[in-house]
Order: sequence, then structure tokens, then C-alpha cells
Amino acid sequence: MLPPAPALEAITTPSGFLLVPSIAVPLTGVVLAFVLGDRYVRLVAYAIIPLGLAIAVTILVALRQSAGPLVYLLGAWPPPLGVALRADGVSAVMLAATAVVICAVAVYAHADFKDTATRAPFAFWILLLAIWAALDTIFVGGDLFTLYVALELLTFAAVPLVSLEGHPDTLRAAIRYLLFALLGSVLYLLGTALLYGGYGTLDIALLSHRIQAEPASFLAAALMTAGLLAKTALFPLHLWLPPAHAGAPAAASAILSGLVVKGSFFIIVRLWFKVMPALPGLPATQLLAALGASAIIFGSVLALRQQRLKLLVAYSTVAQLGYLFLMFPLAFEASGKLEDGNALSGGLLQAVSHATAKAAMFMAAGSIYARLGHDRLTDLHGLVRTMPLSVLAFALAGIALVGVQPSGASLAKELLLRAAAERGQWWWAVVLEAGGMLTAAYVVLVLAHALVPTDGRIASTGPALHVRNIAALVLALCSLSLGLLPWDSYLAVSHGSVSGFFAVETLTKTLSSVLGGVVLAILIAPWPHPDAYLTRWKMVASILGLFQRSCHRSVGCLERANHVLCQWPAASMFLLILALLFGALMVGAHTFRPG
Repeated sequence: MLPPAPALEAITTPSGFLLVPSIAVPLTGVVLAFVLGDRYVRLVAYAIIPLGLAIAVTILVALRQSAGPLVYLLGAWPPPLGVALRADGVSAVMLAATAVVICAVAVYAHADFKDTATRAPFAFWILLLAIWAALDTIFVGGDLFTLYVALELLTFAAVPLVSLEGHPDTLRAAIRYLLFALLGSVLYLLGTALLYGGYGTLDIALLSHRIQAEPASFLAAALMTAGLLAKTALFPLHLWLPPAHAGAPAAASAILSGLVVKGSFFIIVRLWFKVMPALPGLPATQLLAALGASAIIFGSVLALRQQRLKLLVAYSTVAQLGYLFLMFPLAFEASGKLEDGNALSGGLLQAVSHATAKAAMFMAAGSIYARLGHDRLTDLHGLVRTMPLSVLAFALAGIALVGVQPSGASLAKELLLRAAAERGQWWWAVVLEAGGMLTAAYVVLVLAHALVPTDGRIASTGPALHVRNIAALVLALCSLSLGLLPWDSYLAVSHGSVSGFFAVETLTKTLSSVLGGVVLAILIAPWPHPDAYLTRWKMVASILGLFQRSCHRSVGCLERANHVLCQWPAASMFLLILALLFGALMVGAHTFRPG
């Protein structure tokens, strides 16, 4: 027999009505764009986007003044008969971050998608608004089926962005993304069906009180988690992400990397922390973090081996997604539940910081490609003189991701390190520090090529569009200053214990990350043999060459492994293996729990 339903919000809260326009406004823009046609689609987008940003900011203000989460009951019917929209501090932060990134991308895309002679601009602006509506629905959705519908809208809006240019390679990448995302959707939907059959509701608040440690719940949780990981492109389920970014327009890549993958990640957070906080057990959280740690190392090393700037940033996304999953074991309390605290706040701050910084990096890379006609790293010498704003935007976004204060990533890293110390899980602290060095390595690699002086003038194939560079620069500055915002109103963040920028400990960590990144870039990246630039230091060149060859042989194994993992049979097999592993670990954690 099911336990009695808990007392839920039976009425809409005073500011709860704001949640409806957060979804309805971008959807209205989609409908208006279809009605008015190609000539007015950009004007519709420019009218809707500022309005959506204003709504997101208003929700932030209203939530700060509210005694609890904002709630809106659709049709005034409370769950389980009706559907509730809910926004807590986490939702409000994600709504605001999404609005800011979309505004910056819209400014950036003005020059790329203004020619009404083709269908690409019409498709881009409609898909941008559809993605915004889907993400906002995910952030405020109160039941798992609403989240499923929003997730599918997100997928079907994101896939066409990959193939906007219509090249065969981009079409193949889009189909690969679509099929693998649909496979993840099937697993998620199977899990929701099991939960509904077992508990008679999919409302998150109701399920959190009804769900029990039984086989159907374990199977549902495992299937849903594996399906969402496929959509998030967490290693080793990343086969669709690098090809999708390689040929997509820069504005599309900024949206895909900065925002789209956050939708499925956010649902994982809701599922594990709100629906079933006591169900996963410590082994399953450790597995999730181990996948994240593998993504950090694997993605960073492969980023260092890329010849193209966009592919480097794409593999950087594979790496940065790993940080988001380190919070799960660090949020596991002695009570046997996942609890809100430093770990959850750190993970979500990392998600926001990544959204802004990675979108800025893709935008800067797109500006470079549009101006030069290529993005080959070895041909970027002297770029700092030709495109200083683009290089500056890329550098600031990279610095933010490394975790230099006062960036959001620095605050996120400190919160995660604090949680690791509290839980006694020192190994995740090691991963965080190593990840900072690896991030610094590929940022240093790009800057090293851009700062190399050149005798000749770099050939340009396109005009210098300063508006695009400024949009990327503003977004990078946002990421770099996120640590200064009053997060304690929305997340469990205490600024009082965060080290100052000029503290000796902070400067030492920053310097060690940068120096470690320089060493890793020298050893792993495909530089010329040291004899070519250390002509007067033969002994040093010989020793350095020996280390380089050893590292290159090891990295070659990773590259071959990546080639295998990016094939359909291996990716599908790992998806099913992960589903089985999560289920087995959850069952084992409850079967052998002491007492």
C-alpha cells in the first residue's frame, strides 16, 4: 500500500504566474515567426528575447522576496490531478543564465543569419526560441512527464541546428545526434512508465515521498539515468558531440555546448536529489563521478591533440561536462541521502560558468573562422594583432574555466573542494586540481599559437565584425565575474570562507595550474620536435623529445580508444552496460546496507 500523499501547495503562490510567461513568451515567438514568415522572423526574435530576459530577472527578484519556491498550478488543479510548475533557487539561476547566453548569441548571430535569400536564418531564429522554451520548461517543470516532453522538444530543436549549412558531414552528424538522443529518450520514457505504474504519479514532490527501495524503482532510476547521460554526452557516451560541433555554425555550437546539454543534466539533478535522494547509494554516486573524472582526463587530452580550434573547444566540452558529475558523491550524507549543500551548489555554479564561458569560446572561434576562412591552430600565428578582441574573449573565457578568481568556476571549485574535505574523499580533490591544469593546457596551447609573431600579414577572407567580438567578450566577462554575485540568496553558498584573490593560497593555486598547463601542453600537444626550436640546448632538447615521444605514444592509445568509442556498436553497448551497472549498484547498496 502506498504511503499517504504529503501536503503539497494547493494554490498558486503570489508570483507563481511568472512561470507561465517564461515558457509561453518564447513559444509565442515561434508561432508568430511561422505566421509572419521569413521577412519578420528576426524582428520577432529581437522583440521576444529582451522580454524573456526581463521575465527571467523578474523571477530572480520575486524568488528572493518569496518565503519559498514559486508555484503555479495549471488549471488550478493540484497534483496528481493537475500539473504544477515550480521554481526554486536552482531553477531561477538556470533561467537567468539561459536568458543571458541566448541574448549574447542572438547579438552574435545577427550578421550570420540576416540573409533572407536562404532558409537558414528562418530556421535558426525559430529553433533558438524553441530551445529557449524547452529549457525553461525543464527548469520549472514539476513532473517527470512534462520534463520528458520538454526534453524531446529540446532534442528536435537542437538537431537541425547541427545541419543548418546542409553539408553531407553535418547531415551525418545531425542524424547521429538524433538517433543516439532518441535511444536515450526511450530509456528515460521506460523509466517514467515504471514509476507511474508503481506509484500512480509522476509529480516530483509526490514521488519523493512515495518512492521506495524496490526492484521497479531501481530499474526505473537506472534506465532514466543512462538515457539522460546519453543526451548529456558524458564520457563514454560522447560519440555525437564532437562531430555535431565540427560543422555547425558558431552560434549553433554556442547554444548546443552552453545550454542544450544542460537540460538533460538538470533533469539528472532533479531525479537524484529530489525524486530519489535515498535511492542511489554511495557506489552509484561514485560511478557517476568516475565517469566525470574520466571525461575530464580523456576530453582534455584529446582537446590538446586537435588541429582545429572548433574541435579543440568541442573536446573541451566533453571534459568540462565531467566536472558537473563530481558533485554527486560529495553530496552523499551519512544519512544515506543526497543533500543540498556545498557540493550541489558547486556543481550548479560550474554548470552556469561553463554555459557562459563555453558559449563565449565557440563564438570567438567562429569569429576567427569567419575572418580567416579556417581555424587551423598552426596557422593562427600573429592572430592577436589581427583579431585582438577575439583572442581576448577566448583567453578570458579560458581563464574563467581554469578557475581563476573571481570566476564562477573558481567559486564552484572551492565549494567542491570543501565538500571533498568534509566527506574525506580526497581523490576527487586531486581530480579537480588536475582538471584545472589540463584546462589551462589547451587554453595555453591556443594562446601560444595566437601570440607567436609573424612577418607576413594574415590573409583575411571576411570582414571584421566587432559586434560579434563584443558579444563574445561580454559573455566571457560574465563568466569571469560570476563569483562576485550574491549566490547565497539562491544556493547554499557562503562567501565568507572563500579565499581572497590576492591571498597567498589563491595565487599559488593559480600559478601551479598555469605552470602545470604549460608543461602538459608542451608534452601532449603535437609540437615540432624540440631540436627545431632548442638549437642551442641539445641536451635539453633530447630529454624533452624523449618525454614527448613517451607522452605521444600514450596519447595515441587514447585516440584509438576514442575512435572505437565513437562507433555505434561500442557506444550502444556502453549505454546498456551503464544502465545495468547503475541498477546493480543501487540494488547492492540497499541489499548490503548495515542494519
